[in-house]
Amino acid sequence: MTAEKIDYSKTLNLPQTDFPMRASLPQREPLLVARWEEMNLYKKLREDAKDRPLWVLHDGPPYANGNIHIGHALNKTLKDVITRSFQMRGFNSNYVPGWDCHGLPIEWKIEEKYRAKGQNKDEVPINEFRKECREFAEGWIKAQTEEFKRLAITGDFEQPYTTMNFRAEARIAGELLKFARTGQLYRGSKPVMWSVVERTALAEAEVEYHDVESDMIWVKFPVTNVAELADAHVVIWTTTPWTIPGNRAIAYSPKVSYGLYEVTGAENTFGPQAGEKLIFADNLAEDCFKKAKLTFSRLRDVSVEQLHGMTAAHPLKGFGGGYEFVVPLVSGDHVTDDAGTGFVHTAPSHGREDFEAWMDAARELEARGINPAIPFPVDDAGFYTSDAPGFGPDREGGAARVIDDNGKKGDANEAVIKELIARDLLFARGRMKHSYPHSWRSKKPIIFRNTPQWFVYMDKELGDGTTLRSRALNAIDDTRFVPAAGQNRLRAMIENRPDWVLSRQRAWGVPICVFASEDGAVLVDEAVNERILTAFEVEGADAWFAEGARERFLGNRANEPWEQVTDILDVWFDSGCTHVFTLEDRPDLKWPADLYLEGSDQHRGWFHSSLLESCGTRGRAPYNAVLTHGFTMDEHGKKMSKSLGNTVLPQDIIKESGADILRLWVMTSDYWEDQRLGKSIIQTNIDSYRKLRNTIRWMLGTLAHDEGEEVAYADLPELEKLMLHRLSELDELVRNGYDSFEFKRITRALIDFTNIELSAFYFDIRKDALYCDAPSSLRRKAALQTVRHLFDNIVTWLAPMLPFTTEEAWLDRYKDAVSVHLEQFRTIPAEWNDPVLAAKWDKVRDVRRVVTGALELERADKRIGSSLEAAPVVHITDASLVSAVQGLDLAEICITSDITVSDQPAAGEAFVLSDVKGVAVVSAKATGTKCARSWRYTQDVGSDSAYPDVSARDAAALHELKALGRLD
Repeated sequence: MTAEKIDYSKTLNLPQTDFPMRASLPQREPLLVARWEEMNLYKKLREDAKDRPLWVLHDGPPYANGNIHIGHALNKTLKDVITRSFQMRGFNSNYVPGWDCHGLPIEWKIEEKYRAKGQNKDEVPINEFRKECREFAEGWIKAQTEEFKRLAITGDFEQPYTTMNFRAEARIAGELLKFARTGQLYRGSKPVMWSVVERTALAEAEVEYHDVESDMIWVKFPVTNVAELADAHVVIWTTTPWTIPGNRAIAYSPKVSYGLYEVTGAENTFGPQAGEKLIFADNLAEDCFKKAKLTFSRLRDVSVEQLHGMTAAHPLKGFGGGYEFVVPLVSGDHVTDDAGTGFVHTAPSHGREDFEAWMDAARELEARGINPAIPFPVDDAGFYTSDAPGFGPDREGGAARVIDDNGKKGDANEAVIKELIARDLLFARGRMKHSYPHSWRSKKPIIFRNTPQWFVYMDKELGDGTTLRSRALNAIDDTRFVPAAGQNRLRAMIENRPDWVLSRQRAWGVPICVFASEDGAVLVDEAVNERILTAFEVEGADAWFAEGARERFLGNRANEPWEQVTDILDVWFDSGCTHVFTLEDRPDLKWPADLYLEGSDQHRGWFHSSLLESCGTRGRAPYNAVLTHGFTMDEHGKKMSKSLGNTVLPQDIIKESGADILRLWVMTSDYWEDQRLGKSIIQTNIDSYRKLRNTIRWMLGTLAHDEGEEVAYADLPELEKLMLHRLSELDELVRNGYDSFEFKRITRALIDFTNIELSAFYFDIRKDALYCDAPSSLRRKAALQTVRHLFDNIVTWLAPMLPFTTEEAWLDRYKDAVSVHLEQFRTIPAEWNDPVLAAKWDKVRDVRRVVTGALELERADKRIGSSLEAAPVVHITDASLVSAVQGLDLAEICITSDITVSDQPAAGEAFVLSDVKGVAVVSAKATGTKCARSWRYTQDVGSDSAYPDVSARDAAALHELKALGRLD
């Protein structure tokens, strides 16, 4: 065979792989989902890990009422990455997905369907209505399951948990009965957040705040019992004029300075006129008079002693034949002189602080002959009741209304203001823009109204010297929070929260399945409770609403005057119990969970309710750690909304780019904070993915020639040892990153490693040896072995993050493999860690940077094309750098045909880099002849007559290939 007849490209070990450069993820990923389904990957994972220690991330349940959105995708991807990472690090990391199924959003959807047909929900038998709610939730669970699977979420989707499962409903009811049995449950009357639109009480977690413009008024209360102030008025300020009929007190602060002021002049004929005397906090008087367009003078101090025991007449006294009671002044810690008048209008029916101030003073007020009863001025539909004389049912034209069924402002404010003006007791009025609570479901404003509800005590002593609040605070101290700020946030919420209101006035959910006396005492009877829980296990919570339920459950006590409670449990209590019927009840899980992971809003939601429920029944939190993520904004940092047209749907990203791209975005985001998403951000991740994929593809192509030969570590060239050292460093970084949930740190390190240290350094250098060296070459075998280690480690490290791509790559490399997801992270030998070698090669790479910089200049000036046309002279005057490169083939490292190293300074013009001292490069062209196979310029081309146009190295390789029958 003569040289002319040889196509040298066919003698090279060029990469060969079926792993395509073009990912086509939207087409390939569904095929892998189908493969995992067919092989039941989840079951194989459980079988494979059955003898390993359990590590459990407990799923916070999404709501079953619509397609998944980008928040779901972010949340589920994080959970999936975490569980996969622990699974691949020696744990049985079982993930059981769950769904929240009860509550208002689903009930509202079914009601909307009825309204569209002209039907009234209240005319439908309750269990028929509940059946429709259940079917609605079931449909969305199925839909979301498929969407989560398309995201590559792996978990027990065949046996998920749902809050509407009969067993779950029984366990939720059982937890409620534990609170009842231990005396923590009570019926009370307090102002709660109330949705007129939805006709139910709301929890703090169900409320969001939006800016609104409200009426604001300053109201005069005539002083009645202090002789020297007999003609004076105490002035209050409020943004809820409709609460004035509910006023029962005025709060002041002993820490605030007050004064008596006289009006000296008025611009308006309306309102206060000259000679009127008014009491204000001194720091606020001038601002208030200015708003009313009045001039004034200060007459004297009003002491705390005068305020204590002072009473005033209600400004509506006599209206509608009511409001004849006196209005006492009470001390309140919540009163300041930062805004308003320094006095706080106190309507205990309509605010938590008002209620607390009134209750704190109740005993003293009763001793003074003041009735401490709290009225019910507003009903569930937002209308005034008979407790608001003149505005309620006795009003001509019917009761005034605070908010209507559509969440719009009613006529209550104007009715109250009109009457105050008629009585000349309105100091001033205006409009104010401020943040106001709205229902997060209906997006409509809510009110605070006094209504009987069921509560759990926060501060009742529980028989062991603790309270629910103290238990919860101790549990927070014992919990790991990531990020750490979450601990303070949850602590502040627990420290300041009122008693836990459990009741909702709805139909779809687990009932508060207790019987109570007329005065609110709860029946505690184990036989009754047993009958309830047994029925719930078999029939679900529908049993509570079935005909004859009272007699069935009370049994021989049915003739006693026990009232069957029909309120529904707050859905946060439902989800707060998931640890019971999931972690405790399933043998493939454990209690407490290692981790709870949700959005930061769940400090007031699921983290919060789970903490209270578990502390109330078990004395500790149901989790060891809490991890929170932020929310997704558009790429300009604006909140996503349909009205702005800036929403990004995960389904669209998956359809256009693939789920692995969406997952990579999650992994490269600072997800602890609010993160951004848009087309340009997705494109950035596509670019990063493409480079990563091409690196994997090159390794697969190169490993097509790998015959699995092993080279002892001691015999490896330094360059290979350096790469193994980097794997050792990365192994520590990756494992620590997964432990600390710092995924961006992992992805950044791996992307940089593959781009900079592999593609642009190691692979670039070793391509010549891998492609051209003889099969027997130690250098080539060492390089193949190193690429093998690189592939196995990088692909398994990436597998939790990019499950589709890594599966495709793994199956291409290992044809008989089942799945990369059944693999473990590789164990790195201790000998690979060689920081001394790494420090030496840092110096070598500094020298290389100067050489490659000089070559780039030569290439730019067209003096050379390929770097193999160069044979520079490298002048190294730094002794440590000379020592570092000694014994190395610097030409190979710099990818030139030759290099001369000199320890003398460069005599003439030379290329230098300012940050690498003691290195100068004088460019020169390579001499010799270009090898037709490797394209290197050498002096020994033609030394082998059989292959006269190649170098001696390449000729030897060709002889070896021929002997092995690999040369056609």
